[in-house]
Amino acid sequence: MSQNLPNMLENTIAKIREMVDVNSVVGTPITTPDGVTIIPVSKVSVGFGGGGSDFANKNPNSELPFGGGVGGGVKVTPIAFLVIRGESVRMMPVASAPSTTADRVVEMIPDALDRIVSVIDRKVPDSQAVSE
Repeated sequence: MSQNLPNMLENTIAKIREMVDVNSVVGTPITTPDGVTIIPVSKVSVGFGGGGSDFANKNPNSELPFGGGVGGGVKVTPIAFLVIRGESVRMMPVASAPSTTADRVVEMIPDALDRIVSVIDRKVPDSQAVSE
């Protein structure tokens, strides 16, 4: 077996380590002129994979030719901000976009209920609403 694939994987992992460090998860604090400190917090997803093979060679005395590849990716998603003001610390989540149809439907329910209530309120006279 060729040593190329382990070397390729090691190089890919080293490059990912260069790209992702602790500052990718908990960002550099930002201090405003009025003394509020804001610290970004993110979620980091990392994935990589590779594969390869030694191929047959017509010359039995030479090393087998190798073919392979490695790939990787990093995704950094902001999830919240820590807001520090004096002795008070608050976590403010970042709203994420709905990713599935069910998420979209759940997100639409409050607006739909508000609309239904406003339609009912317009149809029911005030005198009937108070007596019930």
